[in-house]
Amino acid sequence: MGNPSAAGTSSSNYLVSKPQYVLSYNSFRGTPNWVSWHLSSAWIGSTPRQDDFRADNTLPAAFYKVQSSDYTGSGFDRGHNCPSADRTLSEADNSATFLMSNMIPQAGPNNQQTWANLENYCRTLVNAGNELYIIMGSYGKGGTGSNGYKETIAAGKVTVPNRIWKVIVVLPNGTGDVSRVTASTRVIAVNTPNTTNISSSWSAYRTTVDAIEAATGYDLLSNVPAAIQNTLEARVDSAPIQ
Repeated sequence: MGNPSAAGTSSSNYLVSKPQYVLSYNSFRGTPNWVSWHLSSAWIGSTPRQDDFRADNTLPAAFYKVQSSDYTGSGFDRGHNCPSADRTLSEADNSATFLMSNMIPQAGPNNQQTWANLENYCRTLVNAGNELYIIMGSYGKGGTGSNGYKETIAAGKVTVPNRIWKVIVVLPNGTGDVSRVTASTRVIAVNTPNTTNISSSWSAYRTTVDAIEAATGYDLLSNVPAAIQNTLEARVDSAPIQ
């Protein structure tokens, strides 16, 4: 659906394209700016969680490679952007989600409840015959984990984000996906604080794509025609949640 930050070769906006997802990596923050992926039944299988958290050694040599141990004792989870359960067709696909370039320091209740519930909801939409285009990111500095408020972890090498967001485009299964996005396509935008004091209901944090763009400076859904973008991005999703 587009490259929201025009990511390329910049150390703060470095484009990484993997078979399982695409991301913009920020070597100064030690986290992705955003991660984008497609979710359909073709990605879902029976592969168990690999839990092989590890450094992403495909990043440029000059970048610090965040280690799993950098999060140890920090009070924050190693929070997936592209979830493990969205990539269960093969061990290689699932393992790719455990690269540290796909992680952010995420408050436990935020990760394990609010975002887990949203991720599960996305998969129910897939089970109902849809395919999704998902982009998740974070911004700002400073969050509250189990050990209190922190702006960085790992001796300053990893920035703790202040806000965590996601945009989900919902399409019935089909082909020519971008061309099928219309002014009535369902788009879910969510923006949460990175804190332990958070509702487990992600629907409480629904917002507009426009608001996320204003906060980040990104151009989301840029491959969608402008007139359709303008309609979709100004709307707050209000569909009932089962």
